[in-house]
Amino acid sequence: MNIRWNGHRCGAPLLLAGAALLLLLAPPAPLGAAVPVGPPVFSQPLTINNEWFPFEEGAMKVFRGTSDGERLVTTRSYLATTRPFLWGGGPVETRTVREMEFERGVLVDASLSYYAQADDGTVYCFGELADAYQDGVVVSHEGSWLVGGATLPADPPGTAAAADPTVVMPAHPEVGDQWKPEDLFPVVDATVTVVAVPDAVKVEAGKFKKVLKLKETSLIPGSGPERKWIASGVGVIRSRGEGERLALISTSLRAKEAKE
Repeated sequence: MNIRWNGHRCGAPLLLAGAALLLLLAPPAPLGAAVPVGPPVFSQPLTINNEWFPFEEGAMKVFRGTSDGERLVTTRSYLATTRPFLWGGGPVETRTVREMEFERGVLVDASLSYYAQADDGTVYCFGELADAYQDGVVVSHEGSWLVGGATLPADPPGTAAAADPTVVMPAHPEVGDQWKPEDLFPVVDATVTVVAVPDAVKVEAGKFKKVLKLKETSLIPGSGPERKWIASGVGVIRSRGEGERLALISTSLRAKEAKE
């Protein structure tokens, strides 16, 4: 809000002081102006065409990097399987994304996450089922949560129950916007802030011209801050956290924005 003053009469100082007082007393503007605050409506939840979080059935993304000095490869697969969740008085169908993480070629983590898009274009998460592996055997499901809790025989025991889905990506995020894609402390917690709009970001998969830079923080002990770069039509193309770096090396998602 800009205040311009061109007056020169004796009443000007009083008016200016009054305007300043109003500014001091006024509540601050919400940080996440583009983030929805009301309950979402899901008329066609399986149609996920959010520019920054697209879903294409059968597509895959592959990332390469390091984790604490170890070679790391992560895959993100967009599955055909769907899953309904009871929420808001009825069922909401969700899409499924499978992530797998390999250190030196050995599977160390795998997860299934469930997403739906609201009528305003915002993508929501209805939960994540996590498996941690050691020597080829699942040793933990730490971080698993679902809206409504475990409802299927395959859901791991101890899966935490959340009352509501969380915002993963607003339809039109801008610098300064903030939201929580994970909000079930102490099981999971994450706060995302849009911090910049880079001119372009180049990774092995290509040079992307329309990108958002995000900062992610967590209240979970041992979880340091992470930076993520999100490209239009593709989603995450690079991430950097404490001891871990990943960059996109290939994708079959059909990016809406041209890349060089």
